Amino acid sequence: MKVVTSEYGKTKDGVQAHLYTIKNKNGMTLVLSDYGAIIESIIVPDKNGKPVNVVLGYDNLSGYENDTESFGAFVGRNANRIAGAKFSINGETYNLEKNDGENNLHSGNTRSNKMMYEAETMEDVDMASVEFSRLFPDMEQGFPGNCDITVTYSLTENNEVIIEYFAASNKDTVVNLTNHSYFNLNGGGTILDHKVKILADSYTAAGAELVPTGEILPVAGTPFDFNELKPLRQDINADFEPIKYQMGYDQNFVLHGKKGEVDYCAECIGDKSGIKMEVFTDLPGIQLYSGNFLNGVKGRNGAVYNKQDGVCFETQLFPNSINIPAFQSSLLPAGKEYETTTIYKFGLE
Repeated sequence: MKVVTSEYGKTKDGVQAHLYTIKNKNGMTLVLSDYGAIIESIIVPDKNGKPVNVVLGYDNLSGYENDTESFGAFVGRNANRIAGAKFSINGETYNLEKNDGENNLHSGNTRSNKMMYEAETMEDVDMASVEFSRLFPDMEQGFPGNCDITVTYSLTENNEVIIEYFAASNKDTVVNLTNHSYFNLNGGGTILDHKVKILADSYTAAGAELVPTGEILPVAGTPFDFNELKPLRQDINADFEPIKYQMGYDQNFVLHGKKGEVDYCAECIGDKSGIKMEVFTDLPGIQLYSGNFLNGVKGRNGAVYNKQDGVCFETQLFPNSINIPAFQSSLLPAGKEYETTTIYKFGLE
């Protein structure tokens, strides 16, 4: 398999950005950019053989530079929320930007998807990859340590998009990486009739600010029970306090998977296209976000993205885990390595 590199225009700072395109024998295409280490496109044949771009995005580089929704975004150093926008390591308190009420969301407004990355391409018979890497300097985004972070995207002949994350720091720090692609398996319109399954018996309870409290609650008997396939619209407006807080789904689920093993954890099926996406990860949590705050966003090919036109499956350590001892910690000790893998596998229902 091959990686085709092309110019993507220059950033506002005059830096040349590039696109990296990988195609497999099944008609699937993965397009990536060294600007933001983003997933620009994932194109999959539907049940009629028609190519469908299953992720929301923009027509050009400037769209991603001005993006406020994190379309296709690589998110680091810390994905999701940190309560009070602060944490302590070795007795020292670190204060982060408060960009979500009193909390920190996705590491603040200096976002990892607005940065340039070094790119290296790798080609094999049944897989091709692009590795994006960057040194996050000490105290950038408010986090301690010079932290080397790498995200590698691969497309296989089995229609898998494999995302491998790596980080290492010279100081104890916080690392929790994810991808924030909004999926629409029909290629456009509402995702409310997409069917979703998540292998989780419990979820992390959170208040009105959507920050986990440390309490783990069962999904049984609640709108958060996705152990059997069901359309998103079935319970998305339920009379259930967390749903009201979230204005839909914006919830971290506690996955069944064994620690350190890449296991199947979720799937989503497009009601019109018949495209099925399966999710595999070795991480303990997944954030289901139903695009509740999309509001007239001008996307690619003249599309306008509105509320619940895309759905995210963000694999992760639990939000605020640096402040909750009962959770698997997002603390990365100096000299240790953070390594994790998430796979999005595509097929037909």
